[in-house]
Amino acid sequence: MKPKKNNPQGVVKPPVYPGGKKALDEFIKSNLRYPDIAIDQKVQGTVSVDFDLDVFGNVTKTKIKHGIGYGCDEEALRLVKLLKYAKKKYQGMRVVFHQNINIHFRLPLPPPPPPAQTLNYQFVPAQPTKDTSPTITITITTEKS
Repeated sequence: MKPKKNNPQGVVKPPVYPGGKKALDEFIKSNLRYPDIAIDQKVQGTVSVDFDLDVFGNVTKTKIKHGIGYGCDEEALRLVKLLKYAKKKYQGMRVVFHQNINIHFRLPLPPPPPPAQTLNYQFVPAQPTKDTSPTITITITTEKS
């Protein structure tokens, strides 16, 4: 079979996720569900998944290449199975592509502590007497923990 002019080496190029890497990253970010057990155990890391793409752009034959456990491996597989690429024939051939993707699990940063606050209260009795001063001021300051 002669290579086509637009592809002189006759190399079949692998499919690209619709919208490119930025769209793929956004898809993963918006669909990733961090497993509760991984959050409780403070597990972070990267899960590497091998998968095949058929001629219709469907993900098939997913397999964990490198996992971190605590439900993250299963979540990475779930995400990869949701991926959908464009349907494409390569020079009339039905080609299956073997691909790999890394799914990063990073714990969210804890919220910053509240800023220090000072509360001032002032009590002024309605009828000051000789035994009490006319004004009592109480100041409470909370500090960052």
